[in-house]
Amino acid sequence: MEPDKAAFESLMRQTGPMIYTLAIRLTGNPADGQDLAQETFIKAYKGFGTFRGESAAGTWLYRICVNEWKNRVRYEKRRLFWRHVSFQSKEKDSPPRDLAAADPPLDINLEGSDRQALVQKALGRLEPQERAILVMRDMEDKPYEEISALLDIPLGTVKSRLARSRERLRQLFTALGKTAL
Repeated sequence: MEPDKAAFESLMRQTGPMIYTLAIRLTGNPADGQDLAQETFIKAYKGFGTFRGESAAGTWLYRICVNEWKNRVRYEKRRLFWRHVSFQSKEKDSPPRDLAAADPPLDINLEGSDRQALVQKALGRLEPQERAILVMRDMEDKPYEEISALLDIPLGTVKSRLARSRERLRQLFTALGKTAL
């Protein structure tokens, strides 16, 4: 079934900035955010004819974006794992490499004007689920119930992960000699 192009274009105009902002916050940089937003809208366009309207269209797109991001994270973890395995098979005598070391290091010598960049780097060091919950609650002001529905996890899990995520983010800032958020 061919989707209604005019209706979809209208939806894109209405929700595009919200999805793009979410994508940047999840990925940590504008280029990857733009790619994620584009993938979100491509997937939404393909499924637009089957959208049942059980939720707001913005919520539906939000969910697609989060799911696409989670898929990217899983893919990247697998890719790093296999790169690590391939490397280890060639270098049997070398010590095992920490996959977390592939993350970009946090820059300790940042000025106050670079706080936003520091936040993005710190968010990048969090686990995907931690980052998603922090972004949705603290940056997007989503209610706990909506986060629970979007991530398909219980409400109590959302609250406990949010508390742990905030504490982990504070620890990252403390380790950098910065005051906690």
